[in-house]
Amino acid sequence: MTASESAAAPAPEPLRTKSGWIVALGIVYLVAGVVALSSVALATVVSVFLVGIMMLVSGVAEVLNALQMKSWGKFVLWLLLGLLYIVAGILTFENPLLTAKLLTLLLGASLIASGIAKIILAFSMKAGSSWFVVLAGVITLLVGLIIVAQWPWGSLYILGIFLAVDLILTGVGWISVGLGLKPRP
Repeated sequence: MTASESAAAPAPEPLRTKSGWIVALGIVYLVAGVVALSSVALATVVSVFLVGIMMLVSGVAEVLNALQMKSWGKFVLWLLLGLLYIVAGILTFENPLLTAKLLTLLLGASLIASGIAKIILAFSMKAGSSWFVVLAGVITLLVGLIIVAQWPWGSLYILGIFLAVDLILTGVGWISVGLGLKPRP
């Protein structure tokens, strides 16, 4: 191994001693994902509440940032943005099912746009492996179309399924990292 390769490679030794904790973290994610998958409607509501919390925290941060502005124009703009986030966060808690509907529609539309963009980009690529990008674009486009076709009825479970799958995949990832760090005999 050259000096540049050793400088670029991360040193796993400090992580090796924590491999058990990393596996435990993966198991927690995996269990949370299975629990979320067993009740996707509840997982949808939880994900909506998480979005609401993020909006409230962001709104408070924007208002605090507004207080540091030196000009009235910037102050008012930051204050209005912060208040908008706070109101949206509160509305998220007031009507989580409506929020789930809106977030699901936004997710479906975003996936459709992303799928189309990937397909267009793939055909403009000169590399020989652009078919992977086409495949990813087609899958993304199809998932977006399925979500929009199921809207608004699918809004109760789609976000929960996405949350559950994300938790499960993250758990499997952390478990594999932790097991990969264990010392070999």
